[in-house]
Amino acid sequence: MEISPYRHEIFVTVNQDIPKTFRLNLSGMGCWLTLLTTFLLLGAVGLGWVVNGFLILIGLVLISPVIGWFVFRWWLRRNLVEDKCPVCTYEFTGFNQTECQCPSCGEPLRVEQGHFNRLTPPGTIDVEAVEVSVKQIED
Repeated sequence: MEISPYRHEIFVTVNQDIPKTFRLNLSGMGCWLTLLTTFLLLGAVGLGWVVNGFLILIGLVLISPVIGWFVFRWWLRRNLVEDKCPVCTYEFTGFNQTECQCPSCGEPLRVEQGHFNRLTPPGTIDVEAVEVSVKQIED
């Protein structure tokens, strides 16, 4: 400690170069040790099937999201269709066996067997317009 001559203050010098020692924190180990002791006691008494059932349940909880992800990807590959609109040839994505609208032209479409088909009401006749050049006839 030093006392400053100009002000009545005390300075404490702390050595910050001292390396920190390794500390082991065992505060959460009591719960794990209790759980391990309970499992060992159940196995010793003849109730090992309870421990095995619990471990199987934990395994299922951990592995089911992985299996679910692969099943979802398989289902998506089978049902996601990428094709062009038969009216405006805009390419977009839809689900198989559903009805949707083309985002470009608004045509109602049905997705069947990997392709987009037009939904037309019964009795509608499809007509393609052809441009004809006009010639004026003089009298």
